[in-house]
Amino acid sequence: MSTPSGTVPPPPAAGDVAFVLVGTAMVFIMIPGLGYFYAGMARDKNALSLMLISILSLAIVLIQWFVIGYSLVFSTTGGPFLGNGQFAFLMGVGGDQTVAVTLPNLAFCIFQGMFAAITPALAVGAVAERFSLIPTCIFILVWTTLVYDPIAYWTWGANGWLNQLGALDFAGGTPVHMASGVSGLALALAVGKRRPSDDPPKPHSMSSVILGTALLWFGWFGFNGASALGANARAALAILDTNLAASAGALAWLVVDYIRDRRVSALGFCSGAVAGLVAITPACGFVGPAAALAFGVIAGVGCNWSSRWKHYLGYDDALDAWGMHGVGGIIGNFLTGVFAEKYWISLDGTTKPGGALSGNPMQIVWQLVSIGAAAAWAFVITYLIVKGMALLRLPLRISAEGEEDGIDHAQMGEHTFDYVGERISASIDYKRTMSQELQLVPLKKPAEVAPMPVASPVAVVPAVHAVVPAQMVAVVADPALEVENVGMSTAALVQHEPEVEGERMGP
Repeated sequence: MSTPSGTVPPPPAAGDVAFVLVGTAMVFIMIPGLGYFYAGMARDKNALSLMLISILSLAIVLIQWFVIGYSLVFSTTGGPFLGNGQFAFLMGVGGDQTVAVTLPNLAFCIFQGMFAAITPALAVGAVAERFSLIPTCIFILVWTTLVYDPIAYWTWGANGWLNQLGALDFAGGTPVHMASGVSGLALALAVGKRRPSDDPPKPHSMSSVILGTALLWFGWFGFNGASALGANARAALAILDTNLAASAGALAWLVVDYIRDRRVSALGFCSGAVAGLVAITPACGFVGPAAALAFGVIAGVGCNWSSRWKHYLGYDDALDAWGMHGVGGIIGNFLTGVFAEKYWISLDGTTKPGGALSGNPMQIVWQLVSIGAAAAWAFVITYLIVKGMALLRLPLRISAEGEEDGIDHAQMGEHTFDYVGERISASIDYKRTMSQELQLVPLKKPAEVAPMPVASPVAVVPAVHAVVPAQMVAVVADPALEVENVGMSTAALVQHEPEVEGERMGP
């Protein structure tokens, strides 16, 4: 390949290629990490389905990425709003280095494919414990094509209008986090709340949540660091900023919890870390370490509050897709327009004007435009997809019976652990048996029975040859019998007196 000037580009740098490919593997680890994180936050009867939907998203989206997704996002001949079929089926994608000087396009393609794969799984968390598996797989395919691909093209495509406008997004704050978070809100509103249950929603396994958080935190180093597309100083900055923001977010969340509740929680720590990771994603290659701490603190506090708004506003965002990724993405995108600095941007030779603190207040405007456009598109298209699927008899929501039994049992016949399956099966059998028995018992209006007078407030129990106060005699009476003022009167103690050793209970 030759450049327009006729010079031959340098061969791919082995170090850069290895760095990006390792980053790709690290992003892959985030996908089961998300599954563990979501599964631990859900009830055990729905845990396995959340793990499965994460890796199903990987398989579905990577095939879509091969067929048309990569071309829709990174074609170089598309218009301002969407790419075209230039690279459909990855035709023409090989060892050329059109995206990064020292990186073959194939490496860039698979790295970006991992971004696309995890994003719809983030959104589906909003309707955890009530989604139907097969329709959700169809939703993932359609959503990736109609929501993720256009927004990613606007943000990173060579001719994308947000890219041309000058909006900054280093590693996916807009197409990954904002798009999935806002779509999660649309899903929660379109699908509706979870049905009331005797089993209240709460995390069933904090160990899974902590494991998932650790995998996400680890994978995020590749997610953000490898977005520099080379093993250089800017990649190191991105990884450093990522770690600082996660740490600050986790501690900020705990402080808010302690001030409000006088206690801290493992769930709060994990949620705060994810909030910080989300917020720093669009900015990690544009801001310095001090700013990264500010990102984490602001996101930790803001996402903590947003996760509680749902209880007052009446929507059921089951796993806080909107509260964490939507709100965190908005915070990160906005703050990027404030804190981006020319010095940090130039670490790899890139030249950009920076943000408001670098003398470019218009950057805030471009970031707000990016936030508004992506949020509006994601919300409207997601809502329309859900309603359209319902019209086509592909409702995203599982049946009432399936929701009560749990998605794992109803649609998979499997569970995270055997004892969970045994307990759920026993509970289901008991409920159905009781329901059948209640249907078989005829309901009769109880007969009115006049109370029988008792001559003396003393009852003789021949079986034990003892005399006890009548008020203390335990009597099994017909349900129709009304006993009033038992403590004050001995009337109406017995309707059908049982025989005891040939004698009758009574005075």
